[in-house]
Amino acid sequence: MELSSVILTTGSAVGLFRLVNTGVGKLPIPESACRNAWKWKNISTSFVHSFITAIWAVSCFFLHPQMAEDLIETHSVFSHALVSFSIGYFIYDFFDMVRNQKLSQSWELLFHHIVVITCFGLSVLSCRYVGFAVVALLVEINSVFLHLRQMLRMSNIATGTLYRINSMINLGTYVVFRINTLAWMTRWLVLNRDKVPLLAYTLGSVGMAIMTAMNIVLFCRLLRSDFLKSSTRETKKEKEM
Repeated sequence: MELSSVILTTGSAVGLFRLVNTGVGKLPIPESACRNAWKWKNISTSFVHSFITAIWAVSCFFLHPQMAEDLIETHSVFSHALVSFSIGYFIYDFFDMVRNQKLSQSWELLFHHIVVITCFGLSVLSCRYVGFAVVALLVEINSVFLHLRQMLRMSNIATGTLYRINSMINLGTYVVFRINTLAWMTRWLVLNRDKVPLLAYTLGSVGMAIMTAMNIVLFCRLLRSDFLKSSTRETKKEKEM
């Protein structure tokens, strides 16, 4: 892949998500979200990225199944473009947060974005580990429901059937496409240690460790917020009756 193609795809993605963010800002915003309009626009933009990327990542393996057998060398132009596209989104989101949030509020996500941009950047520039990067992007399947959950809460729809169904799907896809996928990627990295250069292995191992820790913490927060607290409230109501 030529460097110019990577720059064009990545730059186009940055511009696209800037337009998406601007477009979301022109649409009606729930009254309860007006006090933090920036967050609403940011999450809505992230939702669009997750929706596109989830379909794109699954399509990569469906259209080019041999990539699953060799995550290092084998890839298609389609999958290479996906990784470049996602780099553009993470670059856009990084600067969006830097401009609009205090460092104390966003340092975890900023650090996450730096790790992803670095790993994905090395992948698209070297044209190696593209398949591995696409596997990593399968987590965006869960992100669709994770962002939808945030939007429902900001809209004051944190109860009811829709929220409950989304919470269950969110937790289920979280286990399958975040925790299990990261575990599988870590196992793959260990099993293929001899095929991976020391720098890439070290970067990948550190990245996996950071992502795993962040995902476990977030999973506990989701479980406590959407299920354990609601169960506690229901138990209290039953005792009061």
